[in-house]
Amino acid sequence: MPRKVVLAYSGGLDTSAILVWLKDTYDCEVVCYCGDVGQGDEELEGVEQRALAAGASACHILDLRREFIEDFVFPTMMAGAVYEGRYLLGTSIARPILARAQVEVARAAGADAVCHGCTGKGNDQVRFESAFAALAPDLEVIAPWRLWNFKGRSDLRAYLESRGVKTASSATKAYSRDRNLLHISHEGGALEDPWNPPPEDAWVLTRAISETPDAPLDVTLEFENGRPVSLDGRAMPGHELVSHLNSAAGQHGVGRIDLIENRVVGMKSRGLYETPGGTVVFEAMRGLEELVLDRATRRYRDELGLHVAHLVYEGRWFTPLREALMSAATSIAHALTGEVVVRLHKGHATTVQRRSPNSLYSDAFATFEKDAVYDQRHAEGFIRLFSLPDRIRASAAQPAAANA
Repeated sequence: MPRKVVLAYSGGLDTSAILVWLKDTYDCEVVCYCGDVGQGDEELEGVEQRALAAGASACHILDLRREFIEDFVFPTMMAGAVYEGRYLLGTSIARPILARAQVEVARAAGADAVCHGCTGKGNDQVRFESAFAALAPDLEVIAPWRLWNFKGRSDLRAYLESRGVKTASSATKAYSRDRNLLHISHEGGALEDPWNPPPEDAWVLTRAISETPDAPLDVTLEFENGRPVSLDGRAMPGHELVSHLNSAAGQHGVGRIDLIENRVVGMKSRGLYETPGGTVVFEAMRGLEELVLDRATRRYRDELGLHVAHLVYEGRWFTPLREALMSAATSIAHALTGEVVVRLHKGHATTVQRRSPNSLYSDAFATFEKDAVYDQRHAEGFIRLFSLPDRIRASAAQPAAANA
């Protein structure tokens, strides 16, 4: 039986019920922990008071925003990680830093168990528990949704009412949402039928195209070794840069996707994702790559991104393989220094200008006008060697065709 449990606590219905259930079930001390990764003041307001009122011995709120963006989001983007071609991993990438901070709180508090509110159907249970296994295998992991007898959230409301515990949850909540500084996700409700188009009231961070400005907006990002360091000439830390871009890009409807994805646990699920600022940063990075990386390196980075995306999505951040792949991505990104202008207009973020001291682009070689550095007659020999296997194969097939 656990003596002291650190609970990942949001102050919402699920974790409020879990806090009371832990004390009822184990008669243990419960320490609440909330990691601020940019979910907003509305979600964080009153969290500590609610935790203490529900019986927690303490509630720790940690500001993880800068570390989240600079040490988790930017490296993942540098690797070119996009899950199933479209998802920028906004929820997935927040899980390792939240799990690590929870372990740190548990160590400081002398706890012998950690607890999360993930359901038995979702990806997050895999992500959190994989992180716990890698960082603190000695800690017991309690997953109430896999243990208790409650069947749904109406049961949780009744349970809390019977214990006299108030919650900020609404019974009429239309969607299940997860928000951080990089994005917000929307699931459930009308979205569970893939034939239903996304209701306009689902979106939070981005405007409908019909409501966006007619005039485009150009934003300038400066990069050093693959990391954005300034926006429109103003140096700022990563979390502030992404926050500013969220506002600017959201007004132009940038960053919406409607995705049916393959979950780690095997089922398909539908989610709406809004990633306005992240979409701009990712587009700018790709624009700079086009200018700086040679063909072979760019192709390898594409392959690298596919592997990293799956590792992040599946919660395998704290693994030697992820570290090795990220080391390769960091090495490739070392040359990504320069400026990129991204145009925001009617839901699109498009690179329109780019320059770098490490550019491999040469006017002298690319021009269609007469040049003195490229002798077009040399192309014949190159093509003959490049197509040699094709000519050998065709020649070998000719005698067989003649005898047919």
